[in-house]
Amino acid sequence: MIETFQQNPLLLLFCVMALGYGLGEIRIRGFKLGVAAVLFVGLAFGAIDPLFSVPQLIIFLGLTIFVYTVGLSSAPAFFASFRQNGWRDVYFALSTIVLSAGLAYGMHFWFGFDAATTAGLYAGASTNTPALAGLLDAIQKTATEDNLTAMSQRAVVGYSLSYPMGVLGVMLSIYLLQRVFRINYAKEAEQLQLDFPLGEKLISRTIKVAMPAVYGETIRTFHNRHPFRVAFGRIKRGGDTFLSNWDTVLEAGDQLVIIGNAQTLAELEPLIGEPAEDQITYDRSIYDVRRLFISNSQIAGKTIASLNLAERFSLVITRVQRGDMDVLANADTTLELGDRILLVAKREDLPELFKIFGNSYESLSKVNLLSFGLGMTLGLMLGMVNISLPGGYNFNLGFAGGPLIIALILGQLRRTGPIVWTLPYGANLTLRQFGLILLLAGIGIRSGQTFFQTVATDLGWKLFVAGTIIAVISTIATLLVGYKLLRIPFSFLGGMVGSQPAVLDFAIEQAGNKYPTIGYTRVLPVVLIGKILFVQILYNLLG
Repeated sequence: MIETFQQNPLLLLFCVMALGYGLGEIRIRGFKLGVAAVLFVGLAFGAIDPLFSVPQLIIFLGLTIFVYTVGLSSAPAFFASFRQNGWRDVYFALSTIVLSAGLAYGMHFWFGFDAATTAGLYAGASTNTPALAGLLDAIQKTATEDNLTAMSQRAVVGYSLSYPMGVLGVMLSIYLLQRVFRINYAKEAEQLQLDFPLGEKLISRTIKVAMPAVYGETIRTFHNRHPFRVAFGRIKRGGDTFLSNWDTVLEAGDQLVIIGNAQTLAELEPLIGEPAEDQITYDRSIYDVRRLFISNSQIAGKTIASLNLAERFSLVITRVQRGDMDVLANADTTLELGDRILLVAKREDLPELFKIFGNSYESLSKVNLLSFGLGMTLGLMLGMVNISLPGGYNFNLGFAGGPLIIALILGQLRRTGPIVWTLPYGANLTLRQFGLILLLAGIGIRSGQTFFQTVATDLGWKLFVAGTIIAVISTIATLLVGYKLLRIPFSFLGGMVGSQPAVLDFAIEQAGNKYPTIGYTRVLPVVLIGKILFVQILYNLLG
């Protein structure tokens, strides 16, 4: 079997990917490694035989696909955060990067590491695989042919031995400080829901208009006085049923369908009237309720208001499901490929609406290779550009930074004329995961021998201790400054320090909601680019 793997790198690669992914799904006391397990399985296979190897192109291909898809999906949240908070989050993220780089710099002289090992230590303690790939890219460009392999392996060893505490140390810090600060995640979520609506369990309820205070009042006026997060649907007046709009005047006895979460509806109901005996939602004789997929690229990237559907149809779009999140729709909601919308419309209009939105699951399973290929090409070209800084320091963004920056720009643009840059939600997740697994498997297989030769040595425990110090100190400092000085919700901070999928999952589990994901997407682009840059600065400075 060993000889078979030696002669068939592709077979070896997929074997490592399958075993690593399966191992990563195993939970022990609520903790699982996730896709990071692919790296450790790769290291184990690489240690079996020094002739086990995969082409380096696999590593860079995986890295490029991973960062490009992350950039596309993170762009809206990143730029929205920038508009809301200015440079605060950018400065905050950069300060955490500088702190961890400074700690790695100190570990270099304390333990006597070489430059490649220290830079790898920094990437591992930060659990930042793209930074490791950026480091390997820098080593390939600066090292001589004689020591290229040895330096690359030392970088991976530094990364691999510090990586476990980069994960566990951050988790421990989050757990301890949430106990120290007595964080009430449920209360935080309640306060954040208005400004940062996340997926919630939405229900519809029919309310009878019975409060004289709202008689003769338009829905717009009522909503301005009581700005609850709800959507208004059908209304039944006498024997007629029609769709409401902002200009609909409420009359005594009207039965109005309102969509929102249970708590909001309970607060809103007494302001309008009382529960109706019959639920209009069950009556589909004239109006029907359907969930439709957005698969038509012509409307992707456009807001609901810009489609001007109300001029042609009698319909209301009440919810948009993106991934696992179900949120209320409004006029400014931007539709993306892969979204599922819940709409109420006349039955006779549904065939035409199917054509407008697409509603094709098969179309969503395909990747537009024109936009994907063009975006990747632009990213790789940007990564090749040499950037000069004061002091004679030169660097380039490489296979990670270039595609990431281009993806952020294109993800924010969403479309240029007929070209839709964004990917369907499911296709993006699939490509992202596949790219990351290629990256981790390739790195592990190529570095397994050196890793296991180092584990039991004096260098092994030094790297483990150094990784623990960097991870714990930088995380505690980030949480303290963010929560106490900048007043950032702790739910967000859990995601900001959770740059590794297992850490992010842990933060989400602790919070009991997905608010850590918002913090994660806020700083991820800055953190990725910053660490890719700083790992190269650290390597060149110490080298």
